[in-house]
Amino acid sequence: MYENDERVALSTNVLFGVQSVYMKQDELTGMYYDYAMAAPLMLKDKPTDQMDVLILGMGTGTYATQCRKYFGDMNIEGVEIDEKITDLSRKYFSLAEDVPVTTYDGRAFLNASQKAYDVIMVDAYQDITIPFQMSSKEFFALVKSHLKDDGVMVVNMNMRGTKEGNINQYLSDTIGSVFTTEVIVDVAGSSNRELFASDDPDIGKNLTKHTGELTNANLKNMMQEVASNLTEYQKGNYILTDDQAPVELLGMQVIDELIKDEVQYYKDIYKERGIKGLMESL
Repeated sequence: MYENDERVALSTNVLFGVQSVYMKQDELTGMYYDYAMAAPLMLKDKPTDQMDVLILGMGTGTYATQCRKYFGDMNIEGVEIDEKITDLSRKYFSLAEDVPVTTYDGRAFLNASQKAYDVIMVDAYQDITIPFQMSSKEFFALVKSHLKDDGVMVVNMNMRGTKEGNINQYLSDTIGSVFTTEVIVDVAGSSNRELFASDDPDIGKNLTKHTGELTNANLKNMMQEVASNLTEYQKGNYILTDDQAPVELLGMQVIDELIKDEVQYYKDIYKERGIKGLMESL
């Protein structure tokens, strides 16, 4: 855990960056949470402070805290498999006491619940650590069954790959086999990508409309950036199922790709500037 005058940050078992952050001042995080806040604005006409939101992979509650900060007292609950992380969320990350957090596996929670939500965020993926039971077609169908009509699922994906058949392509195609509408936006300055899925074909239009109604200048600018960079995902046939979900292998392939790119970068410096230039760049 790291703390300064502006923020508190937590990094657990991630290879890059931080897992959770709490901004001490009233400002955006500068991370993927800001992009994910587009999800409530993608619903057609429902006031955000009347929405029911579920977060699978609550962490220290950054998304919940930011949504409450900018959208009012929406009904938010979370599921987090690590109770120690939840304890930290109350002690250091100012997660509101009236936001319930269940210590459980996300899929098991959905199997045991009858409740429906306007927005469900899936934030259970950490670098190459992707729970196979929360990556399959059957899982996303279960999520969809817990969404209200035209509800929105937002999935935080990281470790973007560029090769055909990479992990995010598998996840995106799998989600596309369940939902009719699927749009994505890459998070600037990071390897994260936010994916929004719904059966409402107008979620992009809804976002643009509701963004124009925002009064907070910082949030409005952020949502305008998201809206302008949203692209429709072109669905393919890389499908993960309960019987076949090699997510660990797919994640390792992305890591290998990133390492090769990094090594090539330093090879190019050595070629152009020699050993002295290489040492200066480290």
